[in-house]
Amino acid sequence: MSNINFNIENGVGIITLNRPDKFNSFIRQMALDLQARLDECEKNSEVRAIYLTAEGKAFCAGQDLAEAIDPNQTELTKIVEEHYNPIIERIRNIEKPIVCAVNGVAAGAGANIALACDITLAAKSASFIQAFSKIGLIPDSGGTYYLPRLIGLQKAAALMFLGDKIMAEDAEKMGMIYKAVADENLQAEALTIASTLAKMPTKGIGLTKRLLNASFNNTLTNQLAMENEIQNIAGNTYDYKEGVNAFLEKRKPAFKGE
Repeated sequence: MSNINFNIENGVGIITLNRPDKFNSFIRQMALDLQARLDECEKNSEVRAIYLTAEGKAFCAGQDLAEAIDPNQTELTKIVEEHYNPIIERIRNIEKPIVCAVNGVAAGAGANIALACDITLAAKSASFIQAFSKIGLIPDSGGTYYLPRLIGLQKAAALMFLGDKIMAEDAEKMGMIYKAVADENLQAEALTIASTLAKMPTKGIGLTKRLLNASFNNTLTNQLAMENEIQNIAGNTYDYKEGVNAFLEKRKPAFKGE
């Protein structure tokens, strides 16, 4: 049985974490498989949006600690460098929208992978835990970068130091995620968002993602200059021309993501 399930439906690359008996905790092969699937989604022009979710009761419990402490397995620094950092880099640098549906507990690296996605929804029964401090580690997988930017330094520090469990509705209220939804509606609602995005001008959405990434470190002047540069690129896409023509002709546009 594969640790990562993958299929393409209506322009959406659906990636499903599939170690439910281990709460979808990562082992090396699973991390490498996720990287490979993200690469496939990036390269495949049929994929216009990416959807990340998981099987079972949990979204992802982070690293499988049995592997981490096994002296015959990869050492901890290599796990971060070779497993998680490449996953976060791919999620942020793939210029296609990535929607995440958190179906259960998201702990450690699992929480930070979910938070790195573009639009994250969670079942109301789901929770987020920066579990690293419980075992004497620091938050990795981009946690110290994204969480304070999402919810502020004080809240991020408290969650990381104390390892508190944050339920989905509270995560929404503090701006950690986009939306908490009823458990029974999670997959349908999140997949609808991904499917909607896949039919939109995804080239422009990818360029917007590039700008959002840059905004974390740019000055206003630099960001304005970059917007000017990227707007010129967007203005030369097929989708821009199609959008304008459809508006003038009073018809529904047929975007291609080009």
